[in-house]
Amino acid sequence: MPYGEKQYIRLVKKIIDYGYPERGRNGNTISLIGEKMKFSLRGNKIPLLTTKKLAWKSCLKELLWFVSGDTSNKTLQKQNVKIWNGNASREFLDSRGLIHLAENDLGPVYGHQWRFYNAKYFNNNTNYSGKGIDQLQNIIDGINECKKTGITSRRLILNAWNPEQIDEMALPPCHVLSQYFVQDDTLTCALYQRSGDIGLGIPFNIASYGFLTHLLAKHCGLKARELVHFVGNAHIYNNHMSSLKKQVLRKPKEPPILKIKEKKENIDDYNFKDFLIENYEYNDEIKMDMRA
Repeated sequence: MPYGEKQYIRLVKKIIDYGYPERGRNGNTISLIGEKMKFSLRGNKIPLLTTKKLAWKSCLKELLWFVSGDTSNKTLQKQNVKIWNGNASREFLDSRGLIHLAENDLGPVYGHQWRFYNAKYFNNNTNYSGKGIDQLQNIIDGINECKKTGITSRRLILNAWNPEQIDEMALPPCHVLSQYFVQDDTLTCALYQRSGDIGLGIPFNIASYGFLTHLLAKHCGLKARELVHFVGNAHIYNNHMSSLKKQVLRKPKEPPILKIKEKKENIDDYNFKDFLIENYEYNDEIKMDMRA
C-alpha cells in the first residue's frame, strides 16, 4: 500500500477517476465519501507535501492561533496570513447572519472550542479565561496520565463541532475531531474531517495536525508516531482539476524534518520561532483559487 504523500497522490487520482459530481455551496465538485490516509511522523518527519510548495509558515501560524484560543482574523493578518480573509469580510459575515460581529471577528471557531468549549461567545475581545472547557489542556493532562500509569485511554478527544454554537461561527469547522493515542513512548493522532478540499485544504490540514501531534508529543515528553487522516467528503473543485492533474505526475520527495527547540512549561508558551523545518525540498508552486 502507498504511504504518506504517495497516498495523497493516489487519492487525488482516485477522485479524478471515480469522483461523484456534486453541486456544492461554493462551487461544483467531484467527490468520494469516506477516505483514509496515513503519514509517518517517526524520526521527526513532518508531512509537508513535496509535489508542490506548501505555505507551511502560514499553516503553523494558524495552528498556534488555534492553540491560543484566538478568534480574531486581525491576529493572522498582522502575521501576513490570509487564510481566513474570505470568511472574515463584512459581506461574508452578513451572509451568515452575523451582523452583530465586527469585521474580522470569526465567532467561536476552532480556538474558542479547543480552549473555552461552549463558553458563551460575545466577541473576540472578551477574556474567556476560566470559562467553558479547556479541551486542549485536558488532552495534555490525559496524555501525561497515560504516560505515567501505562494505562491506555481511548477518550483523548479534541472536538471542534459544537451544535450549540455552529450558527455563531463564520464557518462551521471542517476538521471536526481529533483523537490521541499513547503507545509506549509515542503519540499518534487520528483526525476526522467532515469535508476536505483536496487541492488546497487537505494539504494544510495534514501539515497542521502533523505540527500539532509533534507539539503535543514534545510537550508531554513523547515522540510523534503517526497521523491517520479520515475524510468524510473528499472533493476536488472543478477549477482545481487541471492543476491537480499536473501535480499527480510529479514524484514525491522525502518529507522534511521538524525540530521544536525545547519543551516549555505551558502549551501557550510556544511561538513560531520555536519550530525549525529542515531539508524541505519541493516541486514548483501550483496555483489554485481559494473557496470561501
